[in-house]
Amino acid sequence: MENTFLTQFISISNIETIIFLFVFIGISLILKNMAKKKISFSTRVLFATVAGLIIGFVIQAVSGFVNDPSSVSFVRETTLWYRLIGNGFVGFIRMLVIPLVMVSIIHVILHMEEGTHVKKLVQRGIVTTMGMVAVAAIIGLLFGILFHIGGDANAIQQESASAKEIVPVVTTLLNLIPANPIEAMIQNNIVGIVIFSTFIGLAARKMQKKYPDILSSFIHLIDALHKIVISMALMVIKAMPYAVLALLANTIAQRGISSIIEVGKFIILIYVSCGVMMVVQLCMLAIYKVNPFIYLKKSFSTLLLAFTSRSSLGVLPATIEVLEKEMGVSSGTANFVASFGTTAGMQGCAGIFPALLIVYVANTTGMTIDFSFFLMAVLVITIGSIGIAGIPGTSTMAASVGLSGTGLGGYFSFITPILAIDPIIDMVRTMLNVSGSMTNAILVDRQLGLMNMEIYHNKTIDLEKADD
Repeated sequence: MENTFLTQFISISNIETIIFLFVFIGISLILKNMAKKKISFSTRVLFATVAGLIIGFVIQAVSGFVNDPSSVSFVRETTLWYRLIGNGFVGFIRMLVIPLVMVSIIHVILHMEEGTHVKKLVQRGIVTTMGMVAVAAIIGLLFGILFHIGGDANAIQQESASAKEIVPVVTTLLNLIPANPIEAMIQNNIVGIVIFSTFIGLAARKMQKKYPDILSSFIHLIDALHKIVISMALMVIKAMPYAVLALLANTIAQRGISSIIEVGKFIILIYVSCGVMMVVQLCMLAIYKVNPFIYLKKSFSTLLLAFTSRSSLGVLPATIEVLEKEMGVSSGTANFVASFGTTAGMQGCAGIFPALLIVYVANTTGMTIDFSFFLMAVLVITIGSIGIAGIPGTSTMAASVGLSGTGLGGYFSFITPILAIDPIIDMVRTMLNVSGSMTNAILVDRQLGLMNMEIYHNKTIDLEKADD
């Protein structure tokens, strides 16, 4: 009974577990002391990142670098407790996504200046988002072909991975329309929520002109809710360094070294491809006369959170906050483009990743990759990026869409080794997703002439003190 109590209920039955829990507490106290000394938020997040990496590798070393770390009891117990902090933080962030998106969209529309064109915002937002994911697909395909990814791999016939059911693009588009707004909230249909909130905002704005006295109470309520939701988001964001520490330590600790080495070339290529795509984003900013170095400095904390949390949707509140308060992007553009980017046009998960997988499987099976196949792959990936939800675990769906759309769906089991190390590659994919949403929002706002460049060039604001 005592053994069961320690191993299954408390999950602390090893001296190693106790040691690593105290290590986490010790580093957390250091982070708290750094905050008291007014050390910048970004510096604390960076410190937590390095510490998380070190802890993860030390846990691997103590476990003997076994192929399956979860089979070691102290690793299983330690990561379970770390998950309380890391996943708990992501849970709090995701808790705020629905109210934040709804209230922010309605608030933005109610306070839009006369003459603002919502239609132009939507059109340019969609075109920019889909155009950039097409570029990401091209980069992924080119790198895969250039380095002949999968050409040296053996055809691994495993049944442990199976393709998801492919939904036609027309059905996907229809599903984005929120026939039931409550169901859309439950399913995290962000585009559907944006559509529903936009209708409320437009109707309220129209009625405001006819019945100003009646609508005044509703407007005051939305204004109050907007202040409250933003304040709640900032309260949660303060815990980011502790979450980064736990999330990164867990990701490294739970992956066996052998599983990483097996598909090491794929890991390197996806990190390099995502890096090149980020350079493309920075070049696009420069073309629109936006200093890319300022962007990197101000987006650092948000991108690091995306890297460790592996959730585009979970980072959405921080993404919108940074776009508005630090980069001078208008509220309408920040809320629409960033929200849309969590569901469609994710450059990492739905762009580069399926592109590399297509080349990997094609080379593994000996298929010839000609221009027509290349073009078809770009179209399939771009269209298939619609409706891929911004939460951890979307890689299987993105892979299914890409492989099936190019006629390779029957070889889905070949990518089992890659799916086994998905958390490692999902970190950089998610970071690229979020960076893509942020740069897309900046590009669209510059096209519309709405971006406040004075705010953009001002000194970085500490998000912890941005409650006003």
